[in-house]
Amino acid sequence: MLLFVGLGMNSKGISIQGLEEARSADVVYAEFYTSIIPGFEIEKMEESISKPIRVLDREAVEVSPDEILKKSETKKVVFLVPGDPMVATTHVDLRLRAGKRGIETRIIHGASIETAGPGLAGLQSYKFGKTATLPLPEKRSITPYDVLEDNKKQGLHTLFLLDIEKEEERYLTADRAIEYLLDLEEELERKVYTGDTLSVVVARAGSEDPLVKADRCGNLIGRGFGRPPHILIVPGKLHFLEAEALEYFADAPKEVVEEYVKE
Repeated sequence: MLLFVGLGMNSKGISIQGLEEARSADVVYAEFYTSIIPGFEIEKMEESISKPIRVLDREAVEVSPDEILKKSETKKVVFLVPGDPMVATTHVDLRLRAGKRGIETRIIHGASIETAGPGLAGLQSYKFGKTATLPLPEKRSITPYDVLEDNKKQGLHTLFLLDIEKEEERYLTADRAIEYLLDLEEELERKVYTGDTLSVVVARAGSEDPLVKADRCGNLIGRGFGRPPHILIVPGKLHFLEAEALEYFADAPKEVVEEYVKE
């Protein structure tokens, strides 16, 4: 059996059910390349479950997952992952591979940035369109820009996850993500994302010191948002309660959010 257990968004984010499953497992694996968990220490988790945890890199999960799959054929294997397990496509792929080999799988859910980020900002989750990932500069892609354009046409909010290279300790910050989108706008000239576009930065969601800041994106460049992880939200049309929430929770200028209120 292979159990995917979500660690949530901080060092104490794993559920009681998740802890119990890990404690009763024959083998425990974990990965931390898909996201960052503020304050998480693997040694403390090993103490909590009274067994060692083998950390897998991207290749061991996505390219050559034979080790974890073979173990799962005869043992109870727990795979600890950041956030909510099936938010990451790579975990869906691993679950499919397990199923095709006749391995039973289960999911123990955890808190996810997909809901926590919008919640911190006071934005309504059902008003979000497709999510996209903004890559590090050398992995240039216009796909995030296209996603933003499609969502914007429908009046929907866009949540951008920001790329990380955990092995190299490299993280895309929110201000750099804004610059990335502005660079694409300068190149493509489709008036999707300009210096006046309302943007929301959420940093360290799930930690004891989250930061939420909203303003025109040009006013957010150069500000220090502190330690990662960061996400970037570009609102579409706002309900009046969302506008009020951005003023209250994200210190957004009233005159800016009022431009986005749906009439």
